[in-house]
Amino acid sequence: MTLSEDLNFAEGTEFDTASPSNPVIFGIALTPKIGGIIVGVLGLAGAGYMLMNLVMPAWETFQQQQTKQNELQQDIDQKKASIQQIDKVKQEQAQAKQQQLQVLALFANEKTLDTLLLDLNRLVESGNTQVSFNAVRAKLRKYVPTGKDAEPITDGSLGSLVNGKLKRSSINIEIIGTYEQTQSILRNIERLQPLLIVKDYQSSLAPEPAIQPGKVVVRRVGPAPISTSFQLQALMPLNPEEVAAAAKAAQPNNK
Repeated sequence: MTLSEDLNFAEGTEFDTASPSNPVIFGIALTPKIGGIIVGVLGLAGAGYMLMNLVMPAWETFQQQQTKQNELQQDIDQKKASIQQIDKVKQEQAQAKQQQLQVLALFANEKTLDTLLLDLNRLVESGNTQVSFNAVRAKLRKYVPTGKDAEPITDGSLGSLVNGKLKRSSINIEIIGTYEQTQSILRNIERLQPLLIVKDYQSSLAPEPAIQPGKVVVRRVGPAPISTSFQLQALMPLNPEEVAAAAKAAQPNNK
């Protein structure tokens, strides 16, 4: 037996030359191209799964936290604005209080009324420093308060807005002096600290003093004296208790 005879067994053997070299699934040969497509589809499906189950919840949580952070920042900004507004209101209150004190300083009070007589007498005598002995010397002849206590203003004489908020103390004044001296005294009264109102102003020639027998008469020089009378009203604000009492007194009796 020769080698050629041993190799002749291949001639009688049939091989299926059509057998596929790639795996087959559901009758479809998995070629490299088809495998790549399947792998791509699976990749997309996996990416979609991760997007829906991992990324989207994380994104929603981030959005919620971002919204919460924005709300907290708005609250902080509002609180800052409120604090600034409170500071502004406090500053305005302080300014209003200071202005109120300045306005109240314009009015009279019990202390200024106690010294008003001394102030008026000082104003009258201040014009006599350079007056010669035989010239007219200004004098405060009358200082009579009309009442013991100040009375609330309720008659509308100073306007309806003042009713029940201010009170006044009235004093009848009479001074003797020349016209120039009287003008100077009235101007100085306007410069006094308390708010004063001059009412019922009247002026006339002062009567000549009677000549006493045996007394040496000094001849007067300069203008003749005039007598000036007026009522001086000092205005004062009512305290809260007095405001309440004035409001109650102004109410009509319901019987």
